[in-house]
Amino acid sequence: MSADGEPRPRPWTARARAALDALEHLVGGIGTAVLALVALVGVCVVAVLCLVGVGLVLARPMLSFVHAVADRERIRLTAWKPDVISPGPGPARLGAALRDRATQRELLWVLVHGPASFTLGFVALTMVLNTVRDGLFPLYWYLLPPDDATASLGWPVHNLVGAFSVSLLGVAWVFLSVALLPAMARLQALAGRRLLPAGSDADVALRIAHLTATRAAALDAHSIELRRIERALHDGTQNRLVAVNVLVGAARRAAARGSADVDEILGRAQDATEAALAELRAVVRSILPPVLADRSLADALTALAAGCPVPCTIDAELPGRYAASVEASVYFVVAEALTNVAKHSGARSVHVVLRRHEDMLHVRITDDGHGGAVETGGSGLGGIRRRVEALDGTFSLVSPAGGPTTLTVSLPCGL
Repeated sequence: MSADGEPRPRPWTARARAALDALEHLVGGIGTAVLALVALVGVCVVAVLCLVGVGLVLARPMLSFVHAVADRERIRLTAWKPDVISPGPGPARLGAALRDRATQRELLWVLVHGPASFTLGFVALTMVLNTVRDGLFPLYWYLLPPDDATASLGWPVHNLVGAFSVSLLGVAWVFLSVALLPAMARLQALAGRRLLPAGSDADVALRIAHLTATRAAALDAHSIELRRIERALHDGTQNRLVAVNVLVGAARRAAARGSADVDEILGRAQDATEAALAELRAVVRSILPPVLADRSLADALTALAAGCPVPCTIDAELPGRYAASVEASVYFVVAEALTNVAKHSGARSVHVVLRRHEDMLHVRITDDGHGGAVETGGSGLGGIRRRVEALDGTFSLVSPAGGPTTLTVSLPCGL
């Protein structure tokens, strides 16, 4: 078991997964590298044509093409996180576009990314193909002409012993790929992550838009919460109290008649009163669980996990206390997630991990169920997203078919 409460993956498994992810990244980079090489050739041709004046007509469309290629790389890098935001199209006038800092950085990126990323992707594919070729060599070497029966590094093979020695080379290629591919993927992405992000002005504009959206989400979440409390009081507690009133009236009439049913009616009224009080306490707990005021967030979640029908472990390293809104949101996120796991996932275990990193509180909930969780369909996950985004937090759900399902929430807690 790892320190964050999840089953500890074997190191070689984690490294193999990282190598496969890196290979996918490198191969995807070949596509944008080819586009960047085309753009680089086009820029050079237009620059030469500008010497005779013809290129001035083509210069602005060529810069638009460079921007489109750079945007493809931004999309690719964003898929691997963190996001790379586009600054948008450059100025319409050629002179202003050439002076634009973002355009200059895109031109530099084309110059670097084209040859470098194509080379890295080609080397990565060569390593993988050599792994397959040499690893399976004993299965087909005898079918090759004698002059072509060679290992990837060139030495000839004349017998089965030599063929098996080549397969050992295939194993070496595997280890080399696992060791080098992640670093090669990071190197391939380096130019894009350094040169393609939008400037500070775009960051401010995006931040304003994000705050506007989260404010609207906060108001929406508040309205939804008020309607939920109103429904709970109207459909539950109010109906119970009406029943108590009816039963007390029936008891008074029975007492006036001297009926022997008074005690039974009063007993039913008492039961209805207790049920109304229980429902009222449930509504109060749903507003702000009293357990958070009496105990720490970790203790409250431990008590919550104890009532979960699916075995649940809580791993919380949370120094100090946090704002009531943050603790309540974390509590409700975990409560709703555990409810979904119990109802829909078919899981055998759940792991809840809480960590604070700088001014962010991170919550990760992982179950080993059948996966396929979505935010639509009344699962409650949409409500979790709205509650989290109302506090300017982030929500992420990864639930492939077959599982596992991982729900990750990050909330600002530097309050």
